[in-house]
Amino acid sequence: MNENARETWPSEELIKSWLGNELDFELRLGEHTPIPDDPEAAARARKFRDVLGLFCSGVTVVTSISDGSPVGMTCQSFSSVSLEPPLVMFSPAKTSRAWPLMQRAGYFCVNILAAGQSELSNTMATKGDEKFTGVGWTTASTGAPVLEGVLGYIDCTVQQVVEAGDHYIVIGRVKELGNGDRTEREPAVEPLLFFGGKYTKPQG
Repeated sequence: MNENARETWPSEELIKSWLGNELDFELRLGEHTPIPDDPEAAARARKFRDVLGLFCSGVTVVTSISDGSPVGMTCQSFSSVSLEPPLVMFSPAKTSRAWPLMQRAGYFCVNILAAGQSELSNTMATKGDEKFTGVGWTTASTGAPVLEGVLGYIDCTVQQVVEAGDHYIVIGRVKELGNGDRTEREPAVEPLLFFGGKYTKPQG
């Protein structure tokens, strides 16, 4: 990321005054985009959401630090991009309240949730300033939070941001990554999955 570009962004205090303290989530594709009033357009929008909802994905919480405090958002739209250089991406809505704070920080950490962490996912999706209360976390190399109990984490700096309809595509340069805080002696943990608008788990 160009360091000079950061100086042109609004201050963290100004961002917070615009957006308030409640952060947000990105679980269902197009969740932040209103259904059109036109019946035909509304039908197309619902079909788009329903069909895309057939794609089963993992669930992540993307975190950063803003003004010395942790910020986060639950995010389904995450993917690897490149092995060399190591790049990943996630896609926040343009209405996201967490993303401008992360962009201002210039870094983020993608926390991959385990099957038993649906409550954590919901907490990070719906609560404001108190969402990190009672949540254990350490810091990755950038300073972004690594949440307790996650399957793994990918710590990144912001490399590129691309506008894409009602979302942004955020490409991160991987600085550090690893498994969660479980030991090798502990049993394997299944991932938290999202399918058809609800949480699910792998079928044994």
